[in-house]
Amino acid sequence: MAHAAPTALGRHRQSANMTHLSKGAYVRPLLLGLVYGVWAAFMKRQMGPVDAGNVFYGILCGVLFAGIMFALARIGPRLKREVHAAAYGAFGGIAVGYLHSLTNQSILKAVVVGLAVAVGVGAIAFYRYYTHED
Repeated sequence: MAHAAPTALGRHRQSANMTHLSKGAYVRPLLLGLVYGVWAAFMKRQMGPVDAGNVFYGILCGVLFAGIMFALARIGPRLKREVHAAAYGAFGGIAVGYLHSLTNQSILKAVVVGLAVAVGVGAIAFYRYYTHED
């Protein structure tokens, strides 16, 4: 019955904390980064021909987006719920505001759109973290 021997409680908790991120926590940032990169490259292209600069720009934007989103997924649960929601709100607002600024419209409009998205994402994230508290 050696296989049924209980494990030490401290070691069990430590191993559970180290693997708290699910597979979706790795796949979701990659997929959203891919979508963001393609969207940014399309907006930067301005209906002209696709060239190596547009492809590199899309890859760079996608990698940055996915990296920041992955970092928020790793660090966010350690933050207070208000700071965690504000971080996601700021990230969403900056990302959407930047994409809107690529449309060659007024920078003021890009700022207003970014702020609106930041407030909306922050409020939704705060509601989620407030209602799903431990």
